[in-house]
Amino acid sequence: MPAPFMFSALSQAKLGTCHPHLRTLFLEVIKHVDCTVLEGHRSVLDQDKAFHEGRSKLRGGSSKHNMTPSMAVDVAPYPIDWNDRDRFLLFVGFVKGVAAQLGIRIRCGADWDGDGTTTDQTFHDLPHFELI
Repeated sequence: MPAPFMFSALSQAKLGTCHPHLRTLFLEVIKHVDCTVLEGHRSVLDQDKAFHEGRSKLRGGSSKHNMTPSMAVDVAPYPIDWNDRDRFLLFVGFVKGVAAQLGIRIRCGADWDGDGTTTDQTFHDLPHFELI
């Protein structure tokens, strides 16, 4: 039986810029939850732009998105509703559970310090996942 969800060609291309562990993780996630890859590898110039726009706390060259392959990926539940924080948090929990089952260590922008509490964050980046 085919998986009910699959990545678009654009999402596949973006995921293709990421570390194999991130590819493995999200190829498993998409089998169960519809989602879209917003960004994998990010150039230093694009990283600086994200920093200046307040979408990142890191300058160009300092982000795991800037590595080749990318050690970070931004993935959102699809269709995207930026106002539905609870849906993002449910998605984060699902991704973290799949990562644990696969033995892939990640942290996410919903819980930077990894303590399981999202209310103690000063900067929320809900679609962000990175390898530890």
